[in-house]
Amino acid sequence: MMNFKDFWTKKILVGLGLGQFLSLLITSTGFASSELARKGINAPTSQSFLNYVLLAIFYGSYMLYRRQSLKAKWYYYLILGVVDVEANFLDGSNPRLGDALVIAGATLYAISNVSEEYLVKNADRIELMSFLGIFGAIISAIQISILERNELKSIHWTAGASLPFFGFALAMFLFYSFVPILLKISGSTMLNLSLLTSDMWAVVIRIFAYHEKVDWMYFIAFAAVAIGLIIYSGGDKEGDQHCRDVVNEEAERSNKYFDEEDSSANCRAIAGSSGTSRDIGEK
Repeated sequence: MMNFKDFWTKKILVGLGLGQFLSLLITSTGFASSELARKGINAPTSQSFLNYVLLAIFYGSYMLYRRQSLKAKWYYYLILGVVDVEANFLDGSNPRLGDALVIAGATLYAISNVSEEYLVKNADRIELMSFLGIFGAIISAIQISILERNELKSIHWTAGASLPFFGFALAMFLFYSFVPILLKISGSTMLNLSLLTSDMWAVVIRIFAYHEKVDWMYFIAFAAVAIGLIIYSGGDKEGDQHCRDVVNEEAERSNKYFDEEDSSANCRAIAGSSGTSRDIGEK
């Protein structure tokens, strides 16, 4: 029988709190996009572009400062960048194009979340954010030049248009920065369950910001989701421990594989050099 102290562990509380913080950030991006749509601005890739630039500058600078070798192949991040950019694009596209885009966007988001969880547990969070920002910015720039160039030219950059545009980018930057932390603590399932409350937070914001009246069933739905999150977080400890052991074993094997590849590459470089002696452990 699980007692109260075992249930409310620090990990569970951090996971629940961080999940709701991410849910609020997603709600903020939704309101920013709505404000832009009211002003006739429909440029989903351009909205995400600044976020990728911020990721590339902030985490890329830190990665260069550390000067560590890559723990995962660069093309993994390229593929993830393509998936992530297109997920944001389809999710932000005109809903009149049909539910197919919503399904495609949700599928790409799922692939992106699971891939990020694997990379953050088997590679490195800073490396992940750096390359996601770099490749995301490059892919977004190419897509903007093809699909949204005329839209950007037609925008009148007033304060009313600039604030939600940059607010969206800031909220997305914070969201992307904290998602890997939650993925490492609780996994992608906890992330997606936490984001279910974003609609509920949107209702709360409407009540206090716009003084709108909402149906009482929203609060019951919010409570149901919250209870589900708590039950999931404090579920079968033995099962969770087994999963963590499996993940740790996979991480150790993956790190060993990357280390062996690096060592093999260094050995080939030494064998091909003409009498140059170099410590194989140097990166």
